[in-house]
Amino acid sequence: MIELPALGWQSIVIFVVFALSLLIATYCTYAERVIAAFLQDRVGPDRAGPYGLAQPLADAVKMFTKEEFFPGGANKALFVFGPCLAMITALMSSAVIPFGNIMNFGNNLFFLQGIEVNIGMLWVFGVVSLGVYGVMIGGWASNNKFSLLGAIRAASQNISYELAMGMALIAVLMISGTLSLREITLQQSAPGEWYMWNIVKQPLGFLIFLVCAFAETNRTPFDLPECETELVGGYHTEYSSMKLGLYLFSEYVNIFVVSAVMSVLYFGGFNFPFQYELRDWFVSSQGWELASAQNLITLLGTVGLFLKIFAFIFFFMWIRWTLPRFRYDQLMRLGWTILIPLAVFNIVLTGGLILAGVI
Repeated sequence: MIELPALGWQSIVIFVVFALSLLIATYCTYAERVIAAFLQDRVGPDRAGPYGLAQPLADAVKMFTKEEFFPGGANKALFVFGPCLAMITALMSSAVIPFGNIMNFGNNLFFLQGIEVNIGMLWVFGVVSLGVYGVMIGGWASNNKFSLLGAIRAASQNISYELAMGMALIAVLMISGTLSLREITLQQSAPGEWYMWNIVKQPLGFLIFLVCAFAETNRTPFDLPECETELVGGYHTEYSSMKLGLYLFSEYVNIFVVSAVMSVLYFGGFNFPFQYELRDWFVSSQGWELASAQNLITLLGTVGLFLKIFAFIFFFMWIRWTLPRFRYDQLMRLGWTILIPLAVFNIVLTGGLILAGVI
């Protein structure tokens, strides 16, 4: 077996995390078309490769080979920087997500996580908040009124819904007492108590977080920043080739990240039912070493986490082809007059239940 220092193994994990984020986002574009075709009872992509599986590659070739276009009077430097910032912030937010528990190779122990910091959730919120600058810069630098209106919509929408999302998160932090995503996950893994995931303790907080996640990722019914019936194409109206591709791609990366965050915060992350009983069975009945059994449980937990993530991604796409788009005043009213008061009520309720010793 190849002996690598701990830093070497962790570097491999970081590379795999970024590669998986890009790969899943790539095939989200394919999944979107397949799910749309299924829900609308029509044929989806079926020309590029078997079952259309090469369609994302065809899209990439198309984006790379399209003509580069810069609008007259646009700030070229910022025009290029906008989509780059949107993509970089989307990828950075996946670094702190724990995709699995401990792996043991010889004398090396390492986490299936890019970086482990005790402020992991704060990192995600901070980086995601920077993403709106990519949209704002792109909309302003385009020298186009429709693009600017779309960028202003995106900024106001993200700020409004981040408030409710942050307050929904506070309730989880009150229960867990930590900002570390790994610690929050491990607290949901007590032996024999898999059913006490945070979704059981925070059903209202989860619903608030879920609605805000749709708004944060600019997905239907909250896709007002790129509303084609009012703003042509929204903040990316003037974009073409791979600069447009980066904006579209960053949206799918954000969907993957927010699905992973919801899975970790509310659905136990990489934990799954009867994991400790299964590990003990391998050790006692099958004669496995504890380290080997733990490695297998870690891999099964990673598979379980990705199944949860894919379920959320499917839900995002299902909603897109089910609900109509809100009007902008309805969107803002929902955020400020319904979700924020509900989030405050959820914090008060959670505090009362903690004081009463219920949770």
